[in-house]
Amino acid sequence: MKKVLILLTNHATLGTTDEANGTFAPELTHALHEMLDAGLEYDLVSIKGGKAPLYGTDIEGDAVNAAILANESFQTRVNNTIPASQINIDDYAAIFYPGGFGLLSDLAEDESVAKLSAAHYENGGVIGAVCHGPAGLLPITLSNGQKLVADKSVTGFTREEEVDYATIDKIPFLLEEALTRTAARYNKVQPWNEFVIEDNRVITGQNPASAGAVGRAIVKHLA
Repeated sequence: MKKVLILLTNHATLGTTDEANGTFAPELTHALHEMLDAGLEYDLVSIKGGKAPLYGTDIEGDAVNAAILANESFQTRVNNTIPASQINIDDYAAIFYPGGFGLLSDLAEDESVAKLSAAHYENGGVIGAVCHGPAGLLPITLSNGQKLVADKSVTGFTREEEVDYATIDKIPFLLEEALTRTAARYNKVQPWNEFVIEDNRVITGQNPASAGAVGRAIVKHLA
């Protein structure tokens, strides 16, 4: 049975503020819902291991989010994420980076996780990310010295969406700008609309509305 490595942040606040943050739950749960429906297994992994901070756990009217958050096995995994140093990257068919502002402060610059993701990709693996999740792709450098996204078309949370969300002055860096400078091409549509790009086993989604579609794209690649 194929397994997906899901990388969660250990950073519990929005940048250097004291505002509670972490991984945005619906971006994790909606993608995971698609994977579970397809019969995929998963592990929740973080840089340090232990309990992963989540926010967006109390959104009204989101049945998918509520159902997965209420699952006992899921809660056990969130509260006991596996340290990245303890995983065997060869065990996984895909890697997924859900969004949330937290990872802008750790996974966006962590070299140890980036090396695991690079090895996974060069071994034929699939890498997906949504919203701020593509920040986790920035430090990934391949064995030829080239950045993973240097020849890829990608998307991610936009400047307009940061403005709408009133986070533009609180984030460690602007993801749109970082991706524009690093990737071959950064793409976006109107704020908050579903948008997913697939480019040579790298799958990126623009915003929370795109999480389920990223999950479906990962499933399709693993079929």
